[in-house]
Amino acid sequence: MKLALGPILYYWPRHAVLDFYADVAAAPVDVVYLGETVCSRRHELRLPDWLEIATMLADAGKEAVLSTLPLVEAEADLRLVRKLAEHERFRIEANDMGAVRILGARGAGLPFVAGASLSVYSAQMLSLLANEGAMRWVSPPELSSATLADIVRAAPAGVETEVLAHGRLPLAYSARCFTARHHNLQKDACEYRCLGIADGLDLRTREGAPFLTINGTQTQSAGVYTLLAELPALAAAGVDVVRVSPQGDGTLDVLAAFRDAIDGRRTPEAAFASIAARLPGAPCNGFWHGRPGVEFVAA
Repeated sequence: MKLALGPILYYWPRHAVLDFYADVAAAPVDVVYLGETVCSRRHELRLPDWLEIATMLADAGKEAVLSTLPLVEAEADLRLVRKLAEHERFRIEANDMGAVRILGARGAGLPFVAGASLSVYSAQMLSLLANEGAMRWVSPPELSSATLADIVRAAPAGVETEVLAHGRLPLAYSARCFTARHHNLQKDACEYRCLGIADGLDLRTREGAPFLTINGTQTQSAGVYTLLAELPALAAAGVDVVRVSPQGDGTLDVLAAFRDAIDGRRTPEAAFASIAARLPGAPCNGFWHGRPGVEFVAA
């Protein structure tokens, strides 16, 4: 089973991003997803910067993948996808159907990754994407283990399955920026208020209980979805790649815990216990068990 690191979902300062990936180059991870996947107004790094990071990671033996936006709102967003498609050295993670169309037009031999925001809920949809060139798909996080196993059994030959196994759940995307709204600002004059917020803004109920996390145009779960202790069940369901989503602190420790569990140096339960105190929110895994996502079912 491969270990992947998803794209940074938050707006970290440039120096923090560069330092982070310098450390990732030496981390025990097989696949690294790069790029801006939340808001097109985030420009601490530009495409040449992401390509430079991708080259550095590839030289370190990682599979570097360039990710696209899940919500394409303007011609400028499409131009960026077209520019990504020109760089044939690196695979692309398509996060909206416009990107699928552009990448599918590149021709045979240039496969892409079908991102979770494409909402693949059936083997038929997966087959459609495979015909366009998808060589890997990332399952929507709300799929249960039983539904995922059914899709994997009927999946086209040679298509890998990837599952978000650790990180806050991306629940929804919107044209409205909730971080800007929090500061009583318009999206087009947001003053980049999300810059430097390492793990998003907590949203709580009137009673003070954690409810959601605000991350610009993205709404996330308050809890941290984690399937580290479920690695045997993931393998039994036919999962080829497990993804860790970066967090403001302790991501490298999470990657090390997953690698130890995958390689058998620690039990999945022991690996999870080693990082439980470092989570930026309460653990949850209900979706995997066919229950409300906010719940946590012990392995």
